[in-house]
Amino acid sequence: MAERPEVPIEMVERLRATLGGLPSCVEEDAWVGVRWRVGTATVAHVFGGEDELFRITFRAEAGELMAFEQLGPPYFRAEWGDNVVGLVLDRHTDWDELAELLVDAYCLQAPARLVAQVQRPGAEA
Repeated sequence: MAERPEVPIEMVERLRATLGGLPSCVEEDAWVGVRWRVGTATVAHVFGGEDELFRITFRAEAGELMAFEQLGPPYFRAEWGDNVVGLVLDRHTDWDELAELLVDAYCLQAPARLVAQVQRPGAEA
């Protein structure tokens, strides 16, 4: 079986910049790669695949999930969970768009009291 590559630190740092600033969102090593959780719920999980590609998975609302499926690559529907979408990370990744998607994913997973503290990207201060 091919080994999975370690996620480049540059990718982890970019994700950490978004997810690390969310209330009670904790970064931890996963079975492969790195994940961020709020309580026991996974917000996002980044990992390297046996095909040497890097992916991130996160939650999306049902309607958004269908839209991501229609968009196709680099988006994909994860094989686990009812509302898990994935994105292949590469040199074409729109990191600002991904940050917004990750904040949305956090808001789907976090308790309402924490969601109320979230400053959405692009929102007026």
